[in-house]
Amino acid sequence: DEKERFDPTQFQDCIIQGLTETGTDLEAVAKFLDASGAKLDYRRYAETLFDILVAGGMLAPGGTLADDMTRTNVCVFAAQEDLETMQAFAQVFNKLIRRYKYLEKGFEDEVKKLLLFLKGFSESERNKLAMLTGILLANGTLNASILNSLYNENLVKEGVSAAFAVKLFKSWINEKDINAVAVSLRKVNMDNRLMELFPANKQSVEHFSKYFTEAGLKELSEYVRNQQTIGARKELQKELQEQMSRGDPFKDIILYVKEEMKKNNISEQTVVAIIWSSVMSTVEWNKKEELVAEQAIKHLKQYSPLLAAFTTQGQSELTLLLKIQEYCYDNIHFMKAFQKIVVLFYKAEVLSEEPILKWYKDAHLAKGKSVFLEQMKKFVEWLKNAEEGNQQLNSQVG
Repeated sequence: DEKERFDPTQFQDCIIQGLTETGTDLEAVAKFLDASGAKLDYRRYAETLFDILVAGGMLAPGGTLADDMTRTNVCVFAAQEDLETMQAFAQVFNKLIRRYKYLEKGFEDEVKKLLLFLKGFSESERNKLAMLTGILLANGTLNASILNSLYNENLVKEGVSAAFAVKLFKSWINEKDINAVAVSLRKVNMDNRLMELFPANKQSVEHFSKYFTEAGLKELSEYVRNQQTIGARKELQKELQEQMSRGDPFKDIILYVKEEMKKNNISEQTVVAIIWSSVMSTVEWNKKEELVAEQAIKHLKQYSPLLAAFTTQGQSELTLLLKIQEYCYDNIHFMKAFQKIVVLFYKAEVLSEEPILKWYKDAHLAKGKSVFLEQMKKFVEWLKNAEEGNQQLNSQVG
């Protein structure tokens, strides 16, 4: 009869009776569920099925078990609160969903619902659910988009989301590692949203870092810190390019960059690399090799004061040299312009002797090194002689 009445109670009774007979042997539970799928309408009663496996019976709105319902102790909430037990339960869900593919969507909806019900569960029940969810995220049974439920305002405000996330990420990282977690989060655009586990007034890297580090999740704290820095760098580069194309005065640009460095803890080496790529991307370069060097020198001469403001350390100068080398290698028309650019920056006091000599001796990249070292040979010899001359002069004066 197609118009069969929707009767989850009868379905529940069948499942609970079967689970009671199999007892807590999870291998037997998996076999029972596998066989029952042929007789019972899993497609129609997916929510009831998963309610029972997690909470022992059908859940009323808000996450409480209805009092008059029969319930079973063969469920996640009645199991022991440890990782091994939750791993065994994860296997039950894996096998069931692999066998009945159509349950995938229903299971995802169930977990989203359970996360919204977190306040209705005891702390121990929440911990077990968090561990289980972390394991299922790690083995791909669940998609990281389910974490959206944790951004529910009430859960966040009462600290339930953050506490749940600690247990969840611990078991997820335990199964995989932080890199695998990062990939999953990135796929569903969650990589920059983890701060939202806290109320707006606590959404800072410092607060996040302290909370998760103290909970033993240092790698998650560092991951979020890195995400913030990457975001800040992208923002800086975008803003820089806009300021350059508007032709803002260098003093304003320098002031802005220094404030961003301080605010987001960005190193001078990182900044000089960003400025270099911004400067090089503001121009439509000539396709003719003999003209491009001339064009580059004219363009870079103009931007020397900006670069000079962020090469106050030898390490920054070396970073810039390596960026120039990389750029000239990657853009074939620039192969012959390398030495001219370096000499220009030397004269404009963007680069000094020591980093140039260090680059020449052992700090260069492998990319096109024979070509670039050959180009630099004469200039480096001149630098060495000039340095020796200066030393002799100083010793005579001394």
